[in-house]
Amino acid sequence: MSVAGLGLGFAPLLGWGVVAAALALALLAAALAWWRGLRGWPWRLAAGLAAAAAMAGPMLETGVRRALSDIVLLVEDHSASQSLPGRAAQLAAASEAMAAQIAARPDTELRRVTLADDPDGTLLGETIARALAAEPESRLAGVIVITDGRLHDPAALPAEAPAPVHVLLTGQAEDWDRRLVIEESPGFGLIGQPVTLRLRIEDQGAVPDVVAGRAATLRLSLDGEDEQIISIPPGMPLDIQVTPEHPGQNVVALALDPPDAGPPQLTELNDRAVVRIEGVRDRLRVLLVSGEPHPGGRVWRNILKSDTNVDLVHFTILRPPDKMDGVPVDELALIAFPTEALFHDRINDFDLIIFDRYRVRGILPPQYFDNIRRYVEAGGALLVASGPEMAGVESLHLSPLGAILPARPTGRFVDAPFRPQLTEAGRRHPVTAALQGAPGSDGAPWGRWLRMGEVVADPRAEVLMTGEGERPLLVAGRAGQGRVALLTSDQVWLWGRGFEGGGPQAELLRRVAHWSMKEPDLEEETLSVRVAEGPVLAITRRTMEDAIGPVEIIRPDGATATLALEPEGAGRFSGRFPAPAPGLYRLAEGELTRVVAVGPAAPREFEQTVADAAALEPLVAAMQGAVLPLSEGVPDLRTVAVGRQAHGQGIARPWIAITPRGAEAVEGLAVRPLLPPWAWLLLIAGLALAAWLAEGGRLRTRREDSGVR
Repeated sequence: MSVAGLGLGFAPLLGWGVVAAALALALLAAALAWWRGLRGWPWRLAAGLAAAAAMAGPMLETGVRRALSDIVLLVEDHSASQSLPGRAAQLAAASEAMAAQIAARPDTELRRVTLADDPDGTLLGETIARALAAEPESRLAGVIVITDGRLHDPAALPAEAPAPVHVLLTGQAEDWDRRLVIEESPGFGLIGQPVTLRLRIEDQGAVPDVVAGRAATLRLSLDGEDEQIISIPPGMPLDIQVTPEHPGQNVVALALDPPDAGPPQLTELNDRAVVRIEGVRDRLRVLLVSGEPHPGGRVWRNILKSDTNVDLVHFTILRPPDKMDGVPVDELALIAFPTEALFHDRINDFDLIIFDRYRVRGILPPQYFDNIRRYVEAGGALLVASGPEMAGVESLHLSPLGAILPARPTGRFVDAPFRPQLTEAGRRHPVTAALQGAPGSDGAPWGRWLRMGEVVADPRAEVLMTGEGERPLLVAGRAGQGRVALLTSDQVWLWGRGFEGGGPQAELLRRVAHWSMKEPDLEEETLSVRVAEGPVLAITRRTMEDAIGPVEIIRPDGATATLALEPEGAGRFSGRFPAPAPGLYRLAEGELTRVVAVGPAAPREFEQTVADAAALEPLVAAMQGAVLPLSEGVPDLRTVAVGRQAHGQGIARPWIAITPRGAEAVEGLAVRPLLPPWAWLLLIAGLALAAWLAEGGRLRTRREDSGVR
């Protein structure tokens, strides 16, 4: 509907300066006439003002205004929590009902705003703020939000709105839910040292009497191993200790058993949690025993001392007991070396024991070698770098350690140059497979070594490198729970000196040492998985075998899938599995298992599930709106004046209201002079004539003559 509007404007013919001068002149002339007592000064003033007005160019402005329709915002929350039982149907029914009521009102437009699911949660505050900013305040008649009230950005909510805000709450009055809350969890933990998790159970909503206060059953597992079952009452914090078993990520999976009585809860997704604890080693303790000085004597010491995470104890025998040089013992050693403390009392404190060219000469009694053997069989690590002594009667093989060494010397020592070569097993084994400069790679061939001992490898051990005549050069084996590595040559130092181009001396020795200490990245049989973008599970299987079976994947919902891995080089297989949903995935191939979490075990949308509009109530109250549960039906829509209460209870059901704004838009503007030029001339001339007649006395004479007659 169009509405006419009338206004007055000006368009000076000669500029406002000239108009002002004319006005000043008219006032001055009228003042002078008044001072001289002339009776026509009012007419003079009127004529001057009329002339100044004519010069100002007064114009009549006629505007055409159009009434604008009101706008109502309908914000629909389609986040993941609306997929809980019954809520999607409530949302759809309420949206269509409100849209129909708004469409039935004259001069009212509907703006539907959809809030989609987001990994960051329900960003309802930001959605409302953007929707308000996109519409003119003068036309906004109301805001209707259909949601469960659980938003994750309350700080983004506006403090007020230009119209009433109403919240229609999805969900049922009898809804209830139980969730697992992790209050404290460490990000890091020392391997073998317990760390504490603090957690609690929280019940929300209309908790059934048969469930309220009853303890729940919590299942806890570390890296998919055997579960621990713990009883935990709701509302009470519980401290649980777990022990990281290996370097890298240790995954603690926790899950609550569903209640065995009463109505079901809203969801079980928030009954699970995953805690990732990065396992770190305390400073590694290494005992290095050097049997005699030789050109490579400092190789091990330099490599171990370059690692700031290693505490090294170095025991070097400078003079054997059978050497008679006449030097007093007290001049050779300032203090007695604590052999009993190292090899008896504190032997289990070490992560690795290294014997470098050690001869059995009676310095260490046989019971100490027995202690070392038991230490290895209980899970310790032993590394032997041998020289010519291994072929003689002073060989460590003839000590109690011979029972755990991975190879037996033949008594022959070969003095001939050779190039170390990787065996087929060495190309698969993680200790040697990635050595830079290995034969067959892009690097140059390794430099030669000059001598080595001849040994016969244990069939249960792996020969990773060979030397002259394909004799075993590096042998890795196991003894009980521990590991033993044997290097049958003392010539590795030639690589460090760059002899004939050298080779990866430091990398080889470091990898051998860390494999002995059970570094996860150097395990022969591993199943590893990482979460790539997508999200996708990138799975890698490393093995010493030629073929493997498919990987079994158990998804968070309990469904099982299998994935066949493709070869990716010697001893490596890989594959990718798209993760359909966040949560905890369990992988298994043979006896190897792995647990990985994709996103949080309980998505943010399902941390709190019982409908609650507490975060929206300040905005609703400020705009005199209402929070109404849809479980009681869809409310009617009414109209109230601005500033009035915008909700109430009707005869059959409650009602909410919008406030018509009556906004208008100017569609056009017509301009015409207030008077035509000839009319201004007549007006000015008439006023000037009246002034002349008044001052000439004719008017007074006529009045006097009329009085005489």
